Amino acid sequence: MPKSPNQKLKLLYIKDYLLKYTDENHHVSSKDITAYLSKHDIEVERKTIYSDIESLRNYGFDINNDGKGYYIGERDFEPSEIKLLVDIVQSSKFITERKTNVLIKKLEELTNKYEADSLQRRVYVHNRIKSMNESVYINVDAISNAINEDKKIQFKYFFTKIDKKPEFKNDGCLYEISPYALIWDDENYYMLGFDSNKGIMKHYRVDRMKNIRVTDITRDGKEEFKKTDLSTYNTKVFSMFGGKPEKVTMRFTADLVDAVIDRFGKDVMIIDEFDGHFTITVDVVVSNPFFGWVFGFKNKCEIVEPESIRNQLIDMAQSLVENYSEK
Repeated sequence: MPKSPNQKLKLLYIKDYLLKYTDENHHVSSKDITAYLSKHDIEVERKTIYSDIESLRNYGFDINNDGKGYYIGERDFEPSEIKLLVDIVQSSKFITERKTNVLIKKLEELTNKYEADSLQRRVYVHNRIKSMNESVYINVDAISNAINEDKKIQFKYFFTKIDKKPEFKNDGCLYEISPYALIWDDENYYMLGFDSNKGIMKHYRVDRMKNIRVTDITRDGKEEFKKTDLSTYNTKVFSMFGGKPEKVTMRFTADLVDAVIDRFGKDVMIIDEFDGHFTITVDVVVSNPFFGWVFGFKNKCEIVEPESIRNQLIDMAQSLVENYSEK
C-alpha cells in the first residue's frame, strides 16, 4: 500500500498535536497520537511513536512523560506572559477592535486549547497601558483564575505611609471579595468585586493587594454585578474614587467637544445652545478628582445642576482661595 503524501509531515503533526492539546494537567498516550495521525491520513505503528517523540526532544521540544502520558513542559511563552500580551493589545487605544481580535487569535495559537479559552477573559480598559511590574501581573493572573473558576479571593490591602512603607488596612485582616472584572484606569489595574459584608460592588488597586489566594468559596453578588455597566464605568468614576453615581448637567464652550468625548465617549448626548456653548447630562461619581477635572477648564466649564453639587464646587473654590490667601 503506497504511503500517504502526509507521511513526510508526521513529526510536524505530532508536534502540533502536543502543543495544542497537552500541558502539565492534560496528557496524551501513544494511542491518542496514533489516532490523531490516522485522522490526517498518516498510518503508523504505535512503537514508532517513541522514536518520533525522541526526535522532537532532540530538536529541542520539552516533551515529558510522567507515567500518565506525554505533555509539553516549557514553551516559548508561559500562560501568564500570553495573558499579559493579550491585556496590552486590548489596552492599546490605537489598535482597532477588528485588529485586536485578529491579534488575540494569533496569540491563542501560542498556547494550548485549554489556556486559549481563558484568554477570552474580559479586561475593561481606560487609557493606554505604559508599564506593569511583575507583582501586578501575577496578581492579575490570580484574579483572572478566580473569575474563570467562579471563586472568591482573599487578600491583604495596604496604603503607603509618609515614610513610604506599606501599612495594611482593616487592621491587617484578610479581605474576602468576589472578583468580577479587571479595569485599567490611568495606568493602574483595578479589580472590581462584590463585598458581601457591605453588599456593594467595590474596586481595589491590584498593586496594593498582597497575598492573594483563590478560595473554594463560590462567588456571590452576581445580581449586583449585572447592574454594573462596565462599558461606561470609567466615564463615571474619576481616578477610581468610589461613590454613588449622580446625574450632573454641565455647560462647556464649543471648543471642548473633543475633551468631553474623550472623557465620556462618543455616545454622550451633546445639546448645542447656539451661543458658542453646549450642555451634557451624565452620570458621574462626584468626588474631588471630578471637581479637579472641572476646575481644569477654568471658566470654560460650569456645573449647571443639581444645585447641591454646584454648591460643593463653590465651597471647594472658596476653600482653595482661603488656603492660598496671605495670612
